[in-house]
Amino acid sequence: MRIGKQDAPFTAICTSDTHHIKVRGKDLTGEIIGNTDFTTYFWMLVTGQVPTDTQKFFANAVLCAIAEHGLVPSVVAARMTYAAAPEAFHGAVAAGLLGCGSVVLGSAEVAGRFLAQVVESGDAAAEVRTLREHRKAIPGFGHPQHSEGDPRANLLLKLAAEHGIEGPHIKALRDIQAALPAAIGRPLPINVNGAIPAVMLDVGFPLAALKGISLLARTASLIGHLQEETERPIGFIMSGAAAAAIGYDGP
Repeated sequence: MRIGKQDAPFTAICTSDTHHIKVRGKDLTGEIIGNTDFTTYFWMLVTGQVPTDTQKFFANAVLCAIAEHGLVPSVVAARMTYAAAPEAFHGAVAAGLLGCGSVVLGSAEVAGRFLAQVVESGDAAAEVRTLREHRKAIPGFGHPQHSEGDPRANLLLKLAAEHGIEGPHIKALRDIQAALPAAIGRPLPINVNGAIPAVMLDVGFPLAALKGISLLARTASLIGHLQEETERPIGFIMSGAAAAAIGYDGP
């Protein structure tokens, strides 16, 4: 049974023959290994282009900004999974990544799509009102701990200004921030998941791949947490704490 489009049977990412492996048109052993840093390689894999120095700088900055933030749900899931199945390191990493959704970690993608929508419409206030009419949160704004401003977001936006890369998406972010007091009755700080897509879209990273930034960064963090779990296990401590904290109220 034919399902979906089947008229473009090609890939432009990788090919190989007896003597060579080519990735995005470059020889893996002759041009990439030993000559290319991983952030450059990541950008090239995703976009097909070697990043400029500025693009690489901001890719590095946002990967560092989002990789680690303590015992967040993705980390807890990974460490508890490893505690239960220490033979499945890969399964524990996967467990941590599977929960990257619209509330935690994947929210940069949601914010990025909202920024792109604001850029297209040119009316931040109207887009914010539409979200509020549907009782939806404003993606990229607010933080339960950093109520006076997310230091990661503040630094990324400061670096964007210093490097002269402020474009339509950072402008949209600022316009949304300015529209919030009238729309919701109070200001909200820009959080890191608002700053990341604004910066990355303005330096030319593709909207469709935004979630990959968070996934790549958090994978590095999960590996670090799981290595620690092998030496200083806390997975069952967290499991026990959850059991103690949650009461039963069923029949």
